[in-house]
Amino acid sequence: MSEDFDKAMDELQASIIEDARKVYSEKVIERWLNPKYMGEMEGPQGCGKVTGPCGDTVKIFLRVESGKIIDARFITDGCTTTIAAGSMACELAMGKTFREAFKITKEVILEQLGGLPEESIHCALLSSNTLRAALTDYLESRNEPWRKLYKKH
Repeated sequence: MSEDFDKAMDELQASIIEDARKVYSEKVIERWLNPKYMGEMEGPQGCGKVTGPCGDTVKIFLRVESGKIIDARFITDGCTTTIAAGSMACELAMGKTFREAFKITKEVILEQLGGLPEESIHCALLSSNTLRAALTDYLESRNEPWRKLYKKH
C-alpha cells in the first residue's frame, strides 16, 4: 500500500512539474523547487514585509557590512512565482550597495527569471517592493538606531 502511494505521489509531482514547464521558464521552475536564500534571519539590519493584492506576503531580511549587502533572506506564504521572484530579488541584492539594490525593479526581476505569465507579473513587483521596504528599514535604522529597540520583525 505504501509503495503504491509513494509511486502515485511521484507521478503526481512529475505531472505538476511537467505542466509548470509549459508555462514557466526553467529559472522559475528551479527557484520554485530549490529556492535560494529562503528562510528567516536572526537580527537583520533591515527587514521589509509587504502583502500584495493577491494576498501573498513576502518578508525580506538584510545584513549589510561595509556598505554592501552581505546576506539577504526571504520568507513567503505565496505561490510558485512569488517564491521564484523572492529568491531572485535576494540573489540580485547580494553584494550590492543599498543604492544599487534600490535599482532592482520588477523589470529586472522579470528579465532575470526569463519572464512570467501576465497574471503573475505582480509577484515580481511584490518582491521588488519588499526589497525596497527592507532597504528603507535599513536606512532608517542606520540613521536612527534607536528604532531597532522598539521594532519587532
